[in-house]
Amino acid sequence: MNNYREYLDKIKKGEKGLNPFLDFLEIKLTDLKDGFAEFRMKVRHEYLQGAKIMQGGLVVALGDEAIAHAMMTQLAPDEGLTTVELKSNFLAAVSKGELIARASVFKKGKSLIIGDCLVTDDKGKNICRVSATFLLLKKQS
Repeated sequence: MNNYREYLDKIKKGEKGLNPFLDFLEIKLTDLKDGFAEFRMKVRHEYLQGAKIMQGGLVVALGDEAIAHAMMTQLAPDEGLTTVELKSNFLAAVSKGELIARASVFKKGKSLIIGDCLVTDDKGKNICRVSATFLLLKKQS
C-alpha cells in the first residue's frame, strides 16, 4: 500500500519524480486540503488534436488526477484506492491558455469514494465536468 500522506506532503512541496504522469504533462498542484485538490495545466500545441482543440482524454486525465488527489487526503493509513468508474461531460472546446481542475470528495463510504471535478479555462469558462467512483482498498494484515 502506498504511503499517501508522505506522497501528498512531498507533492505539495513541489518535488518532481513522484508522479511521472503529472511531470510528463506538466500538471502542477496549486491547492490541496482535506477533500479538495486543484491542479493547473497549460494547453500546449502538442496537446491539440487535428481540429486544433485540446484532445479530450487529456482534459479528462487532468480531472481524474485532481479527483484522485482530493480523495487521497481522506484516506486512512491502511487504505488505498483504484478507479471503478470515470465519467466526463465536455462543455466547451479549448485551444489555448491554461486549464484549472478543482476537485472535491462528494462522499466517502466504507468501500467506495465518489468525487467530482470541474475543469475550467483561465478565463473561468467551464470546459469539462468529471465525476469518478473509486474502490477503497484495505491493507491486509
